[in-house]
Amino acid sequence: MRDTLLLIGRVLLVVMFIKSGFDKFFSLEGTAAYIGSAGLPMPSVLAPLTAIAEFGLGLAILIGYQTRIAAFALAAFALLTIPFFHAYWNMTDQARMLNQIMAMKNVSLAGAFLLLAGAGAGRYSVDRS
Repeated sequence: MRDTLLLIGRVLLVVMFIKSGFDKFFSLEGTAAYIGSAGLPMPSVLAPLTAIAEFGLGLAILIGYQTRIAAFALAAFALLTIPFFHAYWNMTDQARMLNQIMAMKNVSLAGAFLLLAGAGAGRYSVDRS
């Protein structure tokens, strides 16, 4: 039962990252513009790196390859995006509410990734841990 739940959990946890990373590959200009609008440096470099990170780390977790490392990296990624893209404390009204929800979602995702980093991928994985 544990291994089955870990497999289902891995799939549900990374589907958003895999899709988001995949989509970014086909919209690197738009992704770079969005990253630049957040005030981050070198958006044209960060855009493909973000796509690779989301897609690659998501795929690694999906198949259970280096799951602990990939999960820890995506936990950090989820938390690091909050002050740049979901800084609700600087917003008002609906934007504040929406971005607070997004920030809390990222906190929850980071928690789930840290649980996965601690538990490992389970038997149904490349790592079999």
